[in-house]
Amino acid sequence: MLLRTLVPRLQEGVGIDFGVSEEVRRIARLSFLEGDIEHHLPDLPSERFDVVMLISVLEHLVEPLPVLEDCRRVLCSGGTLLVNVPTWLGKGLLEFSAFRLGTSPAAEMDDHKMYYGKRDLWPLLVRAGFRPRDIRLRYHKLGLNLFAVATRAL
Repeated sequence: MLLRTLVPRLQEGVGIDFGVSEEVRRIARLSFLEGDIEHHLPDLPSERFDVVMLISVLEHLVEPLPVLEDCRRVLCSGGTLLVNVPTWLGKGLLEFSAFRLGTSPAAEMDDHKMYYGKRDLWPLLVRAGFRPRDIRLRYHKLGLNLFAVATRAL
């Protein structure tokens, strides 16, 4: 599990999710807020975190910009935002997997509000306050996903 490999390097970690297993809750130095990110993220202190990860989150948000702005706000100077989203190319495969094959959760696909390409995600990150030179984007998984690394300027 990724968390177990990261925890020895963490001073403190805070997660926001709709549901957190008891096993994960028992991991030392991690705390969790249950609910939606739009509700909990604004309450986190400014310039507190070195890394913020939004993995499979943005595609579920009607208004992603306020969340990205808050992610930048909670990052320390020089901190890094990591974002992973499905692409427009991935949309077809994800929906086929969910609705035709039944191998992915259909409810999760129904909850997708957006798919992303570099031309969609890059301007959002810039509008959230990240400098263009501090944003790196790359497609992965045969172009089905887009990964972004954005650093808060020093």
